[in-house]
Amino acid sequence: MRALADDVRFCSFPEDGALVALEKNLSYGADSLGGLLTAGIPSGDGAGPGSGVLPDRLFELARAGDTAELLAHLDAGAPVNLSDDRGDTLLMLAASHGHPETVRALAVRGADPERANDRGERPLAGAVSKKKADVVRALLDAGADPRAGSPSAADTARLAGDAEFLAWFDGAAPPHP
Repeated sequence: MRALADDVRFCSFPEDGALVALEKNLSYGADSLGGLLTAGIPSGDGAGPGSGVLPDRLFELARAGDTAELLAHLDAGAPVNLSDDRGDTLLMLAASHGHPETVRALAVRGADPERANDRGERPLAGAVSKKKADVVRALLDAGADPRAGSPSAADTARLAGDAEFLAWFDGAAPPHP
């Protein structure tokens, strides 16, 4: 461990075991993912990856449905299941802002349609509550389970009296334009 880390700390807790902390100081090339994630962050301010310019930009792209630019960042190595400080993933943001083409593109690249945010909300239930049929279709095509979560997408549709979504969830194929 000491050969790989810059700092190694051990702390023993007689009743609970041991805590091992490894710290590695990294430096990134300007064109690497780490360099992009930390771009624009002054050194020594305590900020690190995940708080830089690029993650915020990725969330903006997902909200705006800018599929092409978002995919360019993902293809360059940004994580497809990146989430913000509330646990909203890129897919959740694209879905909640009504961008089915972005939802499909993220799903093709491996975004998890079942990943709940920190409030336990799932993309499909949110799309149902907002009556975004194209997004619901895209999430179902991506494998989202209408019965997963609490409340589930099916529960949400039932509460709203949305017979069309309930029919989709019961196996009837959603109409494609």
